[in-house]
Amino acid sequence: MTTDRTNGSLYTHIENRIATIEFGHPASNSFVSELLARLATEFDKLGANDEVSVIVLKSEGERAFCAGASFDELVAVSNLEEGKQFFSGFANVINAMRKCPKPIIGRVQGKTVGGGVGLASACDYVHATEQAAIKLSEISIGIGPFVIAPAVERKMGKAALAELTLYPTEWKNAYWAKEQGLYAKVYDSISEMDQELDIHLQKLATYNPEALAEMKKVLWEGTGHWDDLLLERAEASGRLALSPNTKKALEKFKK
Repeated sequence: MTTDRTNGSLYTHIENRIATIEFGHPASNSFVSELLARLATEFDKLGANDEVSVIVLKSEGERAFCAGASFDELVAVSNLEEGKQFFSGFANVINAMRKCPKPIIGRVQGKTVGGGVGLASACDYVHATEQAAIKLSEISIGIGPFVIAPAVERKMGKAALAELTLYPTEWKNAYWAKEQGLYAKVYDSISEMDQELDIHLQKLATYNPEALAEMKKVLWEGTGHWDDLLLERAEASGRLALSPNTKKALEKFKK
């Protein structure tokens, strides 16, 4: 069952030192700006919570994991400031994820596009099903995955980033994503994934939180400049969103 709230939903449950964040939106679990802001804040809060050792990020339902950013909001962008603010949403979430001292484990049950691939890339370890195909379609509408590109490249490498971005209409299957390093494990079914995920989380929750925090620092070494970089990328994306080519491409998404 997925939410019918137009501004999306976000729920957090904490048990046995494991925090589970579940997001949802009726449009294939896409993200409106308000939902992205709430998610970034949630990572900040959980990062400071001494009762939490590990965080799992999941989405509602059994179909799409995440359809990326809201097309309705993108279509509505009318000036540079609005454009920068729109694209800053994922920048703020990715920065919150990399700075969170707790390991973040992704649960990807289905297809993921654009910003959703960025979220998976910003997780420290990802469990996925064989239905979890990925695609970066941004170039096809006149923009690009510039904000999430550093996270994708860090996890999968520049060659994989090029393959995803320069063939923006092609889905890459979950096993390809695993070979490139995005997913750690791929399962035949959601039930199989959830069983293994639970075992993994229970083990992680018993480990020394200080050791986990130090390991998190190691995993994200060399990304301290992302606070500025991702916002610069957001501004560049905002400019492209206002270009005639992009506006023309977005016409078909207007309601």
